[in-house]
Order: sequence, then structure tokens, then C-alpha cells
Amino acid sequence: MTRSRTRTAVGVVLTALMLFPVYWMVNVSLTPQQDMRKDPPDLFPLHPTFQGYQAVLNDQLPYLLTSLLIGLGTVALTLAVSAPAAYALARLRPRGGGVLGMVLLIAQMIPGIVMAMGFYGIFLNYGLMNTWWGLIVADSTIAVPFGVMIFTAFMSGIPDELTAAALIDGAGSVRTFWSVVLPVSRNALVTVSLFSFLWAWSDFVFANTLDSGGSMQPITLGIYRYIGNNNQEWNAIMATAVVASIPAALLLVLAQRYVAAGVTAGAVKD
Repeated sequence: MTRSRTRTAVGVVLTALMLFPVYWMVNVSLTPQQDMRKDPPDLFPLHPTFQGYQAVLNDQLPYLLTSLLIGLGTVALTLAVSAPAAYALARLRPRGGGVLGMVLLIAQMIPGIVMAMGFYGIFLNYGLMNTWWGLIVADSTIAVPFGVMIFTAFMSGIPDELTAAALIDGAGSVRTFWSVVLPVSRNALVTVSLFSFLWAWSDFVFANTLDSGGSMQPITLGIYRYIGNNNQEWNAIMATAVVASIPAALLLVLAQRYVAAGVTAGAVKD
């Protein structure tokens, strides 16, 4: 019992330390500008103000909508590519599948800045610079290898009898994938969708390299430019960060159960 309580206490302390920056972000977002330079600063917003959040709605709303568009587009493209590819690797078992899996793993190790430099030359030649759909393509290159690995692990665990029954009933590979395999891969679908959305939502390297002069820019660039132009209005800056964090936090809370099942798929074999 004592050991259990000690572990709980240590866990609570570590969790509080990790969440303190989040709390401080919310605290500063509610602090009036004139109280910002207090020494020592207030641990609680004694005179809360919502001026920072008003500035978010006035100045940052277009950036938020663009990030939402890019995030959803990245999810759609990632699922459209990774799910069929994983089905082919897991169920059809083509030659060279193991080599392809290794290539996907190596692709996960390439630094984002290296990929951004490569994309810069390609996008410049094909007229994709400063476009939101170009960012969808770029962000998907990070999410697709991860999605293929998660889907492959999950689909490999689907009983062969399930797909064999569909084939006996006359369903082809495409129909089996769409009507049988994909519906039972719900946990993997949610996991891949969540992580691909979060990668696109939080991306700064690709956005700054490939869309710094576009008319539709994501919230990461919005915050970056807002800090550069208003480096004294910290309540508005922190309010922008809070609003930008809400979609990711909500998705993590709502999808936690599916993600836990999705990322552990294929870890245990009978």
C-alpha cells in the first residue's frame, strides 16, 4: 500500500510539472497587459481579461481555418494512400514487402528540414509554392509511412477466415478491403487520422519553407508572425496558443481509447 501511494504521489508530481507550462499559458492569456511585468508574477489571474481572446478572433481566425483545412486534407490523403498500401502488404503479401517496410521505417527517420529543402525545389518547379494543397501533400509524406506501419500491424491480425469468407461469397480484393477489412480496422483508422491531423496542425517547418508567402497560412505561421509584430502583447500571444491547442487536446481526449488499441495492434501474437 505504501509503495502504491508513493508511486501515485510521484506520478501526480511529475504530471503537475509537465502540465504547469500549459497552466501558465492559460494564466498569462487571462492576465491584463498592465499586470504582465509584476515581480513576482501572479500565480492566478486575479483580474482576468478576455482581450487576448478577442484579438485571436479578430486576427488569427483565418489562420485557424486554414490549419483546419490542411489538417483534414492531410487526414484524407493519408488514409487514401496508407490504408490500401497496408492492405496489400498485410493481406496480399507481395514480393519485396519486407524491404518496403524497412524503407518506410527509414523514411520516418529523415529530419523534416531535409525533406523541406527537397520539397522546396520540387514545389518551385511544379508551381506548388505558397499553396495550402501543397502543404497537404508535404504533411502527408510524414504521416503516410506511419499510417502504413500502423495499418499493416492491425490488418495482419485480422483472422484469415474473415477475408476467406468474403472471397467465397464472390467478393474481390477491392470489395473485401472496403466492406470487410476497413470496417474492422476502426482503431487503426482513428489512430492514423489523429496523428496525421496533429502533425499537419502543428507543422511549422514545411509551412515556413513552402507557404511563407501564401495567402492562406496555418496557425503556426500566424503565431510566429504575431510574436514578431506584437512581441509585448503576451496575453494575446498566449491566448492564440491556447486556442490553437484546443482542437488537438479535444481529439486526444476523445480518441484516447482507440489510439491505445491502435498503436498496440500486432504487438501480441498467438
